[in-house]
Amino acid sequence: MSSTLAAFVQALPKTETHLHVEGALPYELLNAWQPGQFPPNPPFRERSHRFASFPEFEQALLNAALPWFTSAERYHEATKLMFQKHVAQNVRYVETSFHLPITGFISVPGPEIIAAIRAAVPPGLEVRIYAGMLRSDLAGGLRPTIDDLGNWDGLAGVDLHGFEPMPTERDTAAVWARLRAAGKVTKCHAGEFDGPARVREAIEVLGVDRIQHGVRAIEDPAVVRLAADRGVTFDMCPISNVGLQVIPDLAAHPLRRLMAAGIRCTVSTDDPLIFANTVNEEYTTLAAELHFTRGELAQVARNGWEIADVPEGVRAQMIATINQLLTKGGESEGEFNP
Repeated sequence: MSSTLAAFVQALPKTETHLHVEGALPYELLNAWQPGQFPPNPPFRERSHRFASFPEFEQALLNAALPWFTSAERYHEATKLMFQKHVAQNVRYVETSFHLPITGFISVPGPEIIAAIRAAVPPGLEVRIYAGMLRSDLAGGLRPTIDDLGNWDGLAGVDLHGFEPMPTERDTAAVWARLRAAGKVTKCHAGEFDGPARVREAIEVLGVDRIQHGVRAIEDPAVVRLAADRGVTFDMCPISNVGLQVIPDLAAHPLRRLMAAGIRCTVSTDDPLIFANTVNEEYTTLAAELHFTRGELAQVARNGWEIADVPEGVRAQMIATINQLLTKGGESEGEFNP
């Protein structure tokens, strides 16, 4: 990677719109806290590591995150450092989700988590906080909490995540519609460990216009057209997709093809606690492995600002800055080479 490319990526005002709080716990906090249990460079954080299955990945995540997230103060400490890392990379806007409290998992009340995260946001960074939940949670003890989410101050929206082949509960569409009516944004993980039919379900049944991942939509041209026609955004995480073997390698990632088909795609890190990745690395990896031009990288950055929950003046300013950087670098603002 050239120093000029690294400088260009650093200068881009970027967004991160697919980030799990528990999965973004800075690993150095664990290492400093319990070095015997969390050595400096565990094998699962090596770039070459591949998880054999989603359950294997999930277990690694739980083993690392659960010992830490035992209080609102721990959420504050983790997100304070997490956000500092964003600012250092010139990330200006973040959408991040925390897992709703579950007995035996995380027992900190949701409103306390939201307050702790909001208190950790530094100047110069806009953060929107989402509540994440498993597809099965609507049928369990969390249902009263989920039904009350529309009344939670400081909550931007909700995200359905977890093991994708798990059936979507029948009431999900009605609950998601009520939350949208209450002003909350609804997201859904789809097209990662299950096929394009789950992307179609998320769009047509659940009514979302924000798909987390969406990679496997490429397997069905009709689903790609549906997402493009509906103006759906795919919040994609290429390095995560390789680590979880959703795709064999970065060269096989469909990001460029999805963008060329008219789908707005953003790029984020997903779970950097596990993948040891950064937003800047996601961009430079696209350049190195998929040969993205600066014009294409700039379009990815613009896409994030197009869907960011910010005043129109801020959106226009960030996009203008991106265009100026691109013009300064000698490429046309609209360049895109599918």
